[in-house]
Amino acid sequence: MDKRFDYHKPDEAKVDAHTTCRATCKALAQCLDELLPESREKSIVFTKLEEVLMWANAAIARN
Repeated sequence: MDKRFDYHKPDEAKVDAHTTCRATCKALAQCLDELLPESREKSIVFTKLEEVLMWANAAIARN
């Protein structure tokens, strides 16, 4: 339980991993923004990509 709710101070390797994940998700988002037509589906794509980043950051922080 503590692992889920406590603060996890990142070391340098984790900071780098967070940065890489954010940059990678942002690059994909920019690419998809250009490729996909404006639509409900496009909105869902970006919501899910935000979830990807959130869970990736949680995995880095907690483990």
